[in-house]
Amino acid sequence: MKIALLGAGHIGQRIAQLLADSGDYEVTAIDRSATALQPLQAAGRVRAQMVDTADARALGAALVGQDAVLNALPYHLATLVATEARAAGCHYFDLTEDVASTRAIQELAVGADTAFMPQCGLAPGFIGIAAHHLAQQLDEVHEVKLRVGALPAYPNNALKYNLTWSVDGLVNEYCRPCEAVRDGRRIEVLPLEGLEHFSLDGVEYEAFNTSGGLGTLCETWAGKLRSIDYKTVRYPGHRDLMWVLLEELRMKDDQETLKRILRRSVPMTMQDVVLVFVSVSGMRAGQLVQEVFARKVFADHSGSQPLSAIQITTAAGICAALDLFREGKLPRKGFIRQEQVALPDFLANRFGAPYQQASAPLASPAPGTAPPAMPAAVTGRGPQGQCLQGLGRASARPPHPRDRRTAPHADGDCIAGQPLPASADRLGGPQLV
Repeated sequence: MKIALLGAGHIGQRIAQLLADSGDYEVTAIDRSATALQPLQAAGRVRAQMVDTADARALGAALVGQDAVLNALPYHLATLVATEARAAGCHYFDLTEDVASTRAIQELAVGADTAFMPQCGLAPGFIGIAAHHLAQQLDEVHEVKLRVGALPAYPNNALKYNLTWSVDGLVNEYCRPCEAVRDGRRIEVLPLEGLEHFSLDGVEYEAFNTSGGLGTLCETWAGKLRSIDYKTVRYPGHRDLMWVLLEELRMKDDQETLKRILRRSVPMTMQDVVLVFVSVSGMRAGQLVQEVFARKVFADHSGSQPLSAIQITTAAGICAALDLFREGKLPRKGFIRQEQVALPDFLANRFGAPYQQASAPLASPAPGTAPPAMPAAVTGRGPQGQCLQGLGRASARPPHPRDRRTAPHADGDCIAGQPLPASADRLGGPQLV
């Protein structure tokens, strides 16, 4: 299958590696930067082509003869790329979290003879697949909570944050209105609101509204449940500082300046951890029940090429979606929602392995799935030596006093693990990028 991979950045490099190593895909990496393409050219496993990806005519010419487009470019190019993909007769997959772009692609897919599947990353992406699967196991769904964080393993600045992915995407999700369902109705809530606190493996976290993480779940589940929401996970204090920057200093109205500040002042790290947490409650067989799906994925520094957790999880999402499509497990044309992917199929896919192997079996496995296999060796420890595996429950803290919402939803679930032996630590020494 011939693949045009647009974007040879942090995530694109990993996507190219996975697809090329599989032996089932002929990959052409396309980027406007010769520097970004150079590592792929040096490896010799993919064809590299320098194209101005913002130039519709040049991009369209580059897509001729390709079977599918995997778009790992910034979100603001998604609609342009999808339009050119349709014109070239290519299937389309992307990583966008932008709600407006997704709606435009959904309209573009109407009547198309090819498939359009945006939002194939982590959140939106895998988190929606897991949430939809759990919700389907209940007779009556009351509440669905999705929580995801891509965090530095060793936070050491006031923001308690390092850059791990696109600055454009980060600022976009902090500034755009957020979709939710409340009392069965689709609504919009403000970003950075809905602050809550919880602990996980003995580490304290906060979570707050951000845009785009639900994908199309609100559209799919509106009128069929009481509430659903998505929040981004950070270390405590991050939200308040971002509130000052965006609201009090009004940098939400000058986002380009904010992006320059973040790129200049906040270091990027390859030592990160991704938290994935879904909680679903409702009725089954006449009883009120709760089901939880949780994963904790750490960076992998065991090989010659270090991989960050966000690289691992995001690339896994879009590669698994493409692979399931190639295997005939997804519709062949039109708009494809993430929730149309069956969770067991995703976890069984070769590219979905990072999620399958990330943690020990749940205390109560996701209904309809076999407990995930224990990996041959655990991948390491968190910054305080906490276990990467195991699940439990804990109570949420009261709302933060600076939160402008009253009585935000509390999260009463968390991961609680057992200590790891010292010999289990395979993270290696510090490696900041």
